[in-house]
Amino acid sequence: MLLQRLIDRRIEDYQSSLLLKYCEEVESMYTKMRGWRHDYHNHIQALQASMALGRYEEVNAYLRQLNDDLTQVDTTVKTGRVMIDAILNGKLNIAAQNGIAVNVKAKLPEGTPVTDVDLCAIIGNLLDNAIEENKKLPLENRFIRIYIGRKNTQLYLAFTNAAGKKRDKRRGLFLSEKGTQHGLGLVRVESLVRKYDGLFSADSEDGGFTAELLIPLERV
Repeated sequence: MLLQRLIDRRIEDYQSSLLLKYCEEVESMYTKMRGWRHDYHNHIQALQASMALGRYEEVNAYLRQLNDDLTQVDTTVKTGRVMIDAILNGKLNIAAQNGIAVNVKAKLPEGTPVTDVDLCAIIGNLLDNAIEENKKLPLENRFIRIYIGRKNTQLYLAFTNAAGKKRDKRRGLFLSEKGTQHGLGLVRVESLVRKYDGLFSADSEDGGFTAELLIPLERV
């Protein structure tokens, strides 16, 4: 009982810090979006002035910079829920900044019973793990594959990412290469999946890591 309480406390502290980080990441993304939109007319005026003076190379350089800035805040995935879009796209932006190739297909089916808060915690934890594992690898080996959708009568999420050597488990927690417990986020995900009478599995192999979950959909 004491050990379980200590684990629960560590998970609670871990989740509190994660939620704060998620909020900061999403706020940063939307701050960039608001700033870009606010400056839109200024950008147009600057481009028009350069065009009038025939400074075409300057215009091309300016457009390339604007495109890079816009790419960093562009919402590329729409799941059907605004909060889920925010956390998912925020994490994908971080993955892109770290040179991680991402393949994603995500659409929440009707009848998804999971709250926005719980779904953000699930997705955030899984993507944090995936990004951290990728950052340890050469750029050419980095990848993340994401699927969110319906599987028969259940919500199905699958996250696969590049990884190093196969990680062992101790008392249900995956161990990092340094030998410390690195699976608190996965424990939290599993507890949230159980909350909705779902199933969760995580598999570590040399070169890759996969997490999958199934949660029954409500009848609509």
